[in-house]
Amino acid sequence: MKSLKTLIAIFSVSALLFVSACSGSSDSGSTDKGSGNRTVIEYWHTYSDQEEVVLTDKIKPMFEEAHPDIQLKLTRMPYEGLKQQVIAGVSGNAAPDLMRMDIVWTSEFAQIGALQDLSTYEGFEETKNSVFEAPMSTNLYDGKYYGLPVNTNTKIAIYNKELLGKAGLSDAPQTMDELVEAAKAAKAAGSKGGIGIGGSFSWGFLPYFWSLGGTLTNDDFTKFEGFINSPESIKAVETIEQWHKDGLTAPTILGGEPGSWDGMQNNEYMMIDDGPWFFSILMNEEGNKFDALNDTVRGVIPAGDGGSRSVIGGENLVIFANSKHPEEAWKFAQWMLTEEPQKLMAETGLIPTNMDAANDPAFLENPFIQEYVTQLETALPRTPVPQWSEIEAVINLNFEKVIRGEMDAKTAMDDAARQAEALLQ
Repeated sequence: MKSLKTLIAIFSVSALLFVSACSGSSDSGSTDKGSGNRTVIEYWHTYSDQEEVVLTDKIKPMFEEAHPDIQLKLTRMPYEGLKQQVIAGVSGNAAPDLMRMDIVWTSEFAQIGALQDLSTYEGFEETKNSVFEAPMSTNLYDGKYYGLPVNTNTKIAIYNKELLGKAGLSDAPQTMDELVEAAKAAKAAGSKGGIGIGGSFSWGFLPYFWSLGGTLTNDDFTKFEGFINSPESIKAVETIEQWHKDGLTAPTILGGEPGSWDGMQNNEYMMIDDGPWFFSILMNEEGNKFDALNDTVRGVIPAGDGGSRSVIGGENLVIFANSKHPEEAWKFAQWMLTEEPQKLMAETGLIPTNMDAANDPAFLENPFIQEYVTQLETALPRTPVPQWSEIEAVINLNFEKVIRGEMDAKTAMDDAARQAEALLQ
C-alpha cells in the first residue's frame, strides 16, 4: 500500500506545477472566506458543457440560497491526466474540499488515506437509504463509505428494429435463449452481428458474463478464488466463446469494424448495448438519417441463469481528507443527493441516484430512460477494490485469449483468480 509520504516524494514537483496551473476557477478570492464572509468550499468536477451550465446557473444559486453561509467555488477539470492531477493535489495539500470522481477510483483513493469516511457524518444513513444500492456500493472500502453516488448510468440492450423484424420479433428478447435464437435468425437474414458485445474488456462483456451466471468475487469483494473461476463463471465464458465461434457476436468483441454505433445505424448489427448517451447524442446529431428512438427497440439485458444484469457507471462525490471545511463540504454533498438537485442535473440526461428523482414521472417521460432505471435495479458494480485497475487488466487479457482461441476458459479463469488473489494481498 502506498502511503501519502510516498506520494509526496513522487509527486512533489507535479503538485507545485499543478497548483500554479489550476489557480483559476469560476470564482475568485480566498478559498476560506468569500463574499459576505461566507465559507468557500471548492468543488472539482468533470461535467460537460451542457451539464456545467446547469451546475453554474441552477445548482450553485439554489444551494447558496439554501445555505447563505457557504459559497461554492466550481473548478472544471479536464479528464485527461486527471487521476495524476488529483494525486498531485492530495500529496501537495492542494486538493479541493470535494470532487466528482470516477466510481472506479474511489476505493483506490480511500486506501491511501486521501478521502474522508462519510459514514461517520450525521444524516449519512438517511442519505444512503435514499439512493440505488449498486451505485452506493462503489463507495465501499474496508467496511466504510468514502463517497456518495452523485449520478449513475448503466447499459441496456438496443436492437435495430429492421433486423429484429427480420428475425421474426417486434419486442426485445427477454432471455438469453431468445437472444441467441434471434441472433441466429438475424445472421441468416444477413446481419453482420447478432449479439453486439462491445469489446473484450470488462465494461463490454460483464453484462453477459453476469447474466449468464458468472461472478467475480464474494459479496464483500474480498475473494476472487472460487468465484471468478467457479463452474458457473467458467460456463458463462464458454457460452460467450461459443457464440463467437458460431458467428453470432459482432466483430466489436475483438475490436473489429464497424463500431457499435455504425453497425447499428447501417442496419448491420441486430443488437448492441450502450448507455443513455447513445440516444442523447444521436437524437441531437444534425443531419443524421438514423432515428435513434424510432429505428430501435429497447430492453434490459436478456436474463440468463444470473438474471438480467448490467454494469454500473457514473461518478461519486468525495470529500478529501485534507479538506479545510469538511462539515460544509458534507452539507453540499448531502444536499446534492436530494431530490430537487438530482432532478435538475437529470435535465442534461444524467441518471439520478436518488430513487425518488429517478422514478419521478416527469423524468420518466424521457422516451428512452425507463429501461435504464429498470436495469439499475439489478446492475452490478465493477469490483470496488483499490487494485481493480490491475486485476481488470488480467481479466481482460485472459478473456480476450479465450475468445481468440488461445486459452481455454477454465485455464483462463483459474489464472485470473490466482493473479487477482495475489494482487489483493
